[in-house]
Amino acid sequence: MWDNFTPAMLELFATSLWETLVMVGIAGLAGSVVGIPLGVLLRLTDRGGVLQNTAVNRVVGGIVNAVRSTPFIILLVAIIPFTRLITGSSIGTAAAVVPLTLAAAPFIARLVETSLREVDPGLVEAAQAMGATTWQIVYKVLLPEALPGIVAGFTITLVSLTGYSAMAGAIGGGGLGDLGIRYGYQRFLPEIMLAVVVVLIAFVQAVQSLGDWAVRRLSHR
Repeated sequence: MWDNFTPAMLELFATSLWETLVMVGIAGLAGSVVGIPLGVLLRLTDRGGVLQNTAVNRVVGGIVNAVRSTPFIILLVAIIPFTRLITGSSIGTAAAVVPLTLAAAPFIARLVETSLREVDPGLVEAAQAMGATTWQIVYKVLLPEALPGIVAGFTITLVSLTGYSAMAGAIGGGGLGDLGIRYGYQRFLPEIMLAVVVVLIAFVQAVQSLGDWAVRRLSHR
């Protein structure tokens, strides 16, 4: 059983883990850059929001829901032309980041919107009474108060992206998923597949523990 874990295979494990870290990290950050503003917009334009606008809210919400409701494996294949346009290739780690980002952004948007809903409306009303602008309300009231929830949502997103990144291995996206499929499944090496699963579980546990620690620190700030 252990004969398959040669130095070359262990090096391949290290490379695959690094590719997974890169895919999840970049997609998570890029998804946040897009998703957080979208979540804020959804909350501001919602009923009772500072910039209540039913039409805008429905359009943006519809787009977010459409992307979220698309299974990732289908999204992965459907946007191959767009991925090739952005990265010059449809396979590899860089190419996998594009669909991962598109999957993460609407997910984060809804989580941010949910966190912002939990902010005490009295704080917003007090800020408005003091003459605060919309941007001041967002940056000095809504986001700071909702920060623990946003961080918790970001942690959930990273965990989900880890699963998505493994799925991206089905079309040559690299990372641990690709390693598990090529060696664990296609070459009938169950011990390699088991090792991939163990590494993914450990990675997810580390991400979740770090996220929980950050939420606790922010909640008691």
